[in-house]
Amino acid sequence: MRVIITGGTGLIGSALANNLAADDHEVIVLSRNPDRHTFPAGIRGEKWDSKTAAGWGHLADGADAVVNLAGAPIAGTGLIPTRWNEERKQRIRQSRIDAGTAVTQAIAAASNKPKVVIQSSGADYYGDVQSDQIITETSANGSSFLANVTVDWEASTAPVEEMGVRRVILRSGMVLSMKSGSLPITVLPFRFFVGGPLGGQQWWPWIHLEDTIRAIRFLIEKETATGPYNLCTPQPLKNKDFAKTIGRVLNRPSLIPVPAFALRLILGEIAVIVLHGRRAIPQKLQDDGFTFKYPELETALRDLL
Repeated sequence: MRVIITGGTGLIGSALANNLAADDHEVIVLSRNPDRHTFPAGIRGEKWDSKTAAGWGHLADGADAVVNLAGAPIAGTGLIPTRWNEERKQRIRQSRIDAGTAVTQAIAAASNKPKVVIQSSGADYYGDVQSDQIITETSANGSSFLANVTVDWEASTAPVEEMGVRRVILRSGMVLSMKSGSLPITVLPFRFFVGGPLGGQQWWPWIHLEDTIRAIRFLIEKETATGPYNLCTPQPLKNKDFAKTIGRVLNRPSLIPVPAFALRLILGEIAVIVLHGRRAIPQKLQDDGFTFKYPELETALRDLL
């Protein structure tokens, strides 16, 4: 296969690119600064402005798949989440819409159109559901800032369906990896014996990075897969249980909670990425026959930690 990946230098994108290249697929990673990255054999970087199809759009002609993961990091790039202001919130939203628009432009111009577009999104689509209600792909979208961002993000590549291109939407939960993402900062207090729940009762959908890549490969290759898929394990946990599991794996106590009001005071509005929850399950992935290597949090954490 020839696969184009936007956002291919991020956590998921780089892991996916390496996985595909290891199986001798041709991988093209779009980057604003490809010269700053050293790509392994089988992966080549191509420059793009993250807004248009200029300079790279011809690559979509005859490609097997386009995986659109591009977007400004919601929590910033440091270990501690970056506070939101109106400028940053606009960048989070607009970067996603621009990337999707660029992908749509490239596919519209292609004579031999890609077989599938994999469009990134997030479980934030469902908003904050502070109840035990089970959330599947048919559940309604929420009305929070991040919910509205994901609605617009998903819509950015919707026109490719009218061009006859299959489209799959990834509504990802918390992707677990110690390379980056939420897990390193979540684990850090436990290493110093001061770990505990963050809020406590909110549900956290999650997925091991390896299962994330396996699921994306599964959805690229399954020709009947279309529409939104919850990219999370069948066993979401409440934050208090998530914290207990980290403590058990690291042999550390989980006794020092951080109340919701303290997180809001420390982080500001961005605290919602921790405090908002939903009990999302991967109904469609399971119906399609996908099996998780790490369905249980303790097994996933023992592998990662």
